[in-house]
Amino acid sequence: MSRPVLCFDNVTFGYEPHRPPTLRGVRFSLQPGRITAVLGPNGAGKTTLLYLALGWLRPWEGDIRLQGQSLRGRGARERGRWLALVPQTEHTPFDYSVLEYVLMGRAPHLPPLGIPGEEDYQAAWQALERVGLSDLAAHPVPQLSGGEHQLMLLARALAQNPRLLLLDEPTAHLDLKNKARLIRILRDLRARGGTFLMTNHEPDVVLAVADDVLLIEPDGSARFGPLTEVFTAETLSRIYQMPIRLTQISGRLQVLWT
Repeated sequence: MSRPVLCFDNVTFGYEPHRPPTLRGVRFSLQPGRITAVLGPNGAGKTTLLYLALGWLRPWEGDIRLQGQSLRGRGARERGRWLALVPQTEHTPFDYSVLEYVLMGRAPHLPPLGIPGEEDYQAAWQALERVGLSDLAAHPVPQLSGGEHQLMLLARALAQNPRLLLLDEPTAHLDLKNKARLIRILRDLRARGGTFLMTNHEPDVVLAVADDVLLIEPDGSARFGPLTEVFTAETLSRIYQMPIRLTQISGRLQVLWT
């Protein structure tokens, strides 16, 4: 087995020292070429976990490693070459064009105050084509629909050419057509060796793309393993504290709740 891209080793983190931690003793390792879905109720710490992986937050206890090296020993620019984030939403205060915005993903690959070159523009164009937004390259960002804006954020992350892509509820603002497009993009990137850590509340998306699942319990602990072992009616019912069952409909596994 190859070296994990990302490893959380007994990580505990909280926002207030005198209150219970948000995450408690979290352990998991991400292997290359796999998609891991992070599930848990609202406020469980899913986005916090992504921020820890990015190095934006530091754990109270435990260690986080990229390719076997502690995250603490990697600077912001180096982390930016390894990791990219697709956030749930992002405010854009200026009238950038879509291409200009996607080019920002090339920042970790440029010297301080550097200007994007031909290689950077090529990476941005390829990212726009991959998400289906190349026709909107000159379009002002504030005039995009919610779904187009989310796909643009994905394109910016892809232009960054990361080893690990982090996605925070990437389908939250997408209609069915664009959700299906995102699923196809993730499957294609995985086939090319891409590695992903994705928070998501939509069971159909998790079932469509995830290889592994990290379930965050209400007490901040977590369970990690293959989708077939962790994504069960019993564990989902416990996590969300309501009756949930899994059933086959037209040959596909579906999540039912009452």
